[in-house]
Amino acid sequence: MAKVMLIDDEVTMLQMVAELLRSEGHEVHPFSNFTAASEALATVQPEIVITDLYLEKSRAQGLELVQKARELTPPALVIVVTGFGSVETAVEAMRKGAFDYLEKPFKLEELKLTIQRALSYSTAVSENAILKKELKKKYHFDQIVGTSQAMHDVFRMVERVANTESTVLILGESGTGKELIARALHFNSRRQFAPFVPINCSALPENLLESELFGHRKGSFTGAVNDKVGLFQEADSGTMFLDEIGTMPALLQSRLLRVLQEKEVRRVGDNAAVYVNVRIIAATNEKLDERIRRGTFREDLFYRLNVITIRLPSLRERREDIPLLALHFLRTRPDPATGKPFHISKRTMSILCKHEWPGNVRELENAIERACALCEGDTIQVADLPPIFRTYTSDESEETIPNESGPVGKAITNGHSNPQSVQLGNNAPTGAARAPVSNGVQVNGNGSHQAVAALKNFIRDQEVAYINRAMAQSGGDKEKAAEILDISLATLYRKLADEA
Repeated sequence: MAKVMLIDDEVTMLQMVAELLRSEGHEVHPFSNFTAASEALATVQPEIVITDLYLEKSRAQGLELVQKARELTPPALVIVVTGFGSVETAVEAMRKGAFDYLEKPFKLEELKLTIQRALSYSTAVSENAILKKELKKKYHFDQIVGTSQAMHDVFRMVERVANTESTVLILGESGTGKELIARALHFNSRRQFAPFVPINCSALPENLLESELFGHRKGSFTGAVNDKVGLFQEADSGTMFLDEIGTMPALLQSRLLRVLQEKEVRRVGDNAAVYVNVRIIAATNEKLDERIRRGTFREDLFYRLNVITIRLPSLRERREDIPLLALHFLRTRPDPATGKPFHISKRTMSILCKHEWPGNVRELENAIERACALCEGDTIQVADLPPIFRTYTSDESEETIPNESGPVGKAITNGHSNPQSVQLGNNAPTGAARAPVSNGVQVNGNGSHQAVAALKNFIRDQEVAYINRAMAQSGGDKEKAAEILDISLATLYRKLADEA
């Protein structure tokens, strides 16, 4: 039910309608004069305002209430009631933002129906706003998983070009997330509330692809029983994403070139051109320069599309992102029995990092989905992965990597019980005894010698201690620790997993 403000200078009408609305379960705030109602608007914060347009014989006061109610945050829906109905009066009230218009004398059922429509409209508007906000959040580049330098370069490029009108060509192997980047470009641009229309150019034969893109007139070919609006017109004011552009037939390439040059489309079987305001984002996993040399792709179209190029790295080029991606996919597929995310063993994660991933992120996601479906416990093991992964070997244990986003459960100690007690080089406490070093051999306090450990072990120990200090300084916050160490978060995760 709704909070309703009711304004009418006819007291009998005011009381009757107020009682009716209360009987329907609404919270009603009745006012019989303009001044009191106007002052109470901000305090009451009504969802619906029902006001007589001619308060105290003045239409101006009723219209002012309409405007003030629409200026609330969130704005109230206004139903205007008047005994002096005319088209001009209704139009003026609607221009001020009134939702609907009732003429006295009205039926009570008519008022109830109008209120119900207003509430349905308000709900739809709220849900639409939430959906748009969630869509923008979902496709914001901050939501795309990856902390490698290659992905940082992609994020910076997306951020810089999203709000431009430039045509973008996205290059990358299959499964690298080209459509995800295209959606990020759209939902972070001025066109975010207009349509985003994707189409795979390799999925349809030439005659159907032409009809889909440009539309057709009734009777223009066998099977064209009705007029059809093409996807370019449906994407008007928004973004058209042309995936696998390298497979587009030559005839359609010339028609696409015209769209890019003239901003107009012509339906199949139609002589009239229609103007469209569409931003083009194209993507391909093929080498277009080779197709140009073979004569299967127009060079002039390539230069029209290749205004801004974004190249997505393959997963094997950013292996440090594999642990983050794996944990991300695990969090999106919780255990149906407990509702909690699956964990993954260190050995399994090590094997995931060794794989070449020809299918890139999509292949990794599918492997994780399969593992979650087959996992019998709460921890993903190598046996849960597709058979190809069982050919890999790893020295890692089956110890579990916690799937958490908060601080790590324990810092790397390398045998030290207190991470903060680990000292590095000249950072030892003042006055602390330090064993002298002679000719690469450490001398004990009693003058005897002991063998020096392998250099790689010494370096590892120093790295472990340094990471411990960073973790202690950041209070266990991995992101802060990674910033202190000037390494990616994925690299820190890997080092924590290696030494845990």
